[in-house]
Amino acid sequence: MHTLTIWQDGVCRKVTFDEPTLLQTLLTQAGCPVDQPCGGRGVCGKCAVTIKGQVSAPNEAEKSAGTRLSCQAVMEGDGEVWLPDTQKNDIQLSGKESWQAASGEGYGAAVDIGTTTLALKLYDLFQGKCLSSVAAMNPQRGIAADVMGRIGAALAGQGELLRQQIHDAIQDLLTKACHQARLAPEAVERLVVTGNTTMLYLLTGRSPEPLSHAPFLADCLFDMDTTLWDRQVYLPPCMNAFVGADITCAVLASSMTRQPDTALLCDIGTNGELALWKEGHLFVTSTAAGPAFEGAGISCGCGSVPGAIDRVWVEDGTIKVHTLQEQPAVGVCGSGLIDAIAAFLQTEDIDETGACEEDSLPLRDEIALLPKDVRAVQLAKAAIAAGIQTLLDSAGVSMAEVSRLYIAGGFGSHLNVDSAAAIGLIPPELASRVEIIGNAALSGAVAMLMDGRYQADGRQIAALSSHVNLGGNPKFNENYIEHMLFE
Repeated sequence: MHTLTIWQDGVCRKVTFDEPTLLQTLLTQAGCPVDQPCGGRGVCGKCAVTIKGQVSAPNEAEKSAGTRLSCQAVMEGDGEVWLPDTQKNDIQLSGKESWQAASGEGYGAAVDIGTTTLALKLYDLFQGKCLSSVAAMNPQRGIAADVMGRIGAALAGQGELLRQQIHDAIQDLLTKACHQARLAPEAVERLVVTGNTTMLYLLTGRSPEPLSHAPFLADCLFDMDTTLWDRQVYLPPCMNAFVGADITCAVLASSMTRQPDTALLCDIGTNGELALWKEGHLFVTSTAAGPAFEGAGISCGCGSVPGAIDRVWVEDGTIKVHTLQEQPAVGVCGSGLIDAIAAFLQTEDIDETGACEEDSLPLRDEIALLPKDVRAVQLAKAAIAAGIQTLLDSAGVSMAEVSRLYIAGGFGSHLNVDSAAAIGLIPPELASRVEIIGNAALSGAVAMLMDGRYQADGRQIAALSSHVNLGGNPKFNENYIEHMLFE
């Protein structure tokens, strides 16, 4: 029997094993997985750790990275590993509230399972009062950064691990929320849990095999009551295999389907999910933007942690930056990344094709963007912009007809709209019509928790939806190539 000692945040954990085992597997077993944006292929270098003891010799991927990687190193006997200290992320909890009045009793919680983050709000259902709000990173990111990676992991035998990870994480959030509210956890009788289709599949232990291949037809779109954590749980309806309950809830929170005007909703993140409302029809689609907007896959990328560069601008021809909590720069988060690209376009250090004359674009404290980072943003923003254009084209809607652009999600909540328009992430014509609605998925789940009539509204929203398939769509491919250029 061998022992791995794990040090993080000044806390020591130990995990035992019998045979040579991948380090990341042991870290996951101990409840402290390290992010693997590349899905464990050893190419991003984001899971770097310090190890000593009986460990395999560095392989080619580690030699290339110049460090030991948890996704590549194999523990062969006793050893110790030092992980980067965790830092509190600025996870979006607020959003546009759509419910009108409380009509329930007792206590309940609304949960949003994001691909990257988790958010929970605890409510007194009789008073309609929020008692506490908590958030955390989704522990499944240690297995894969995106939904396709997690689908692949589940089909490779890690489905139960993924299910247990999310169950434990939500249970922990609920316990923390109740502690903050000085409420016994047993008093919470029901929950509404939203998320994209894959997240709900993994939560409920369903095989995501139907989501793994064309024609991508989900065999369950939820809209069901079930029992989880020994409590009554409602899972809202999904619209499609890749347009989930989170978007149903976001559309509900936006109130867009209760308005006569044409409106567009964008949830920009690892998965870009879009909804267009026009004359009683709801057109929806999704596009794989990748994790760049979350800071993953970017050489100096990070989450919204202290020291993250969150704003960048040009002043007297010079690049200026702001960091969260005014701390020394540790990296660039999503909002800062969009600002930085817009700023370097303004200074002409980047041209409209994305080309850079220099090998790096300095920001502050040795933090700099590399040409490959610029390319990653180009690919991600082209996917979103092309998705928007293709959705409008499919519905026969011009930019001039869109009266409101709702931007939902954690990334969108911190987005500088002018920067997003400057690089072409959102249509410049719609920049003046943007309304930031925060974590609208969580707000919609809160509405359904507070009043069951909103569950019926969510059901109607899903029934009204028509999915626009972008896969193999020649118009999308054409738009994608066109939107690769920066505005």
